[in-house]
Amino acid sequence: MADHHHHHGHDHDQGHDHPENHYSDMQARVKALESLLSEKGLIDPAAIDAIVETYETRVGPRNGAKVVAKAWSDPAFADWLKRDATAAIASLGFTGRQGEHMRAVFNTPDIHNLVVCTLCSCYPWSVLGLPPVWYKAPAYRSRAVIDPRGVLAEFGVALPEQTRIRVWDSTAELRYLVIPERPAGTEHLDDEALADLVSRDAMIGTGVVRAPEEQA
Repeated sequence: MADHHHHHGHDHDQGHDHPENHYSDMQARVKALESLLSEKGLIDPAAIDAIVETYETRVGPRNGAKVVAKAWSDPAFADWLKRDATAAIASLGFTGRQGEHMRAVFNTPDIHNLVVCTLCSCYPWSVLGLPPVWYKAPAYRSRAVIDPRGVLAEFGVALPEQTRIRVWDSTAELRYLVIPERPAGTEHLDDEALADLVSRDAMIGTGVVRAPEEQA
């Protein structure tokens, strides 16, 4: 049972029950493995951290962010994405392993889409890079299905009451990409600048995209 009272000042800004807190045992195992390998001189731990960081937050999600930006700025592409996401995404040069189909689900003021994977750790690597550790955690998967609004609140996403939350369960055959709503005040931005606003979490539905001035 996690005890949420052991909080030190520095992590209050994360919200009092951030999902990361639950998965430290997994992180501990990874750390143990890393230290074993680095003791044997096989790897530099800083190098591993840098690689993981890059794939998890920069390289991977950049592809998806470009897809989102193009969907925002190009209605014909957005329409193609709705009809055949696999082909539309492939047209930008991002393709998954053979037989991996993509489906794009679009957030609107009425519908917020959240992606989970209850059976495995299905994740569209080709557009999102490495999955975050918590994405594979059974607690996230089961709770997202039972109480999606509560899970989103933990990620700092508060949706209007009237917004319905739709939870999509990805499989090995079908992976989902959430197209977040385009924030107001971004009309003047080009695709590159738009892509910079799009986080990995926004593309699995555990985040939303904010206008640049709101991000500060």
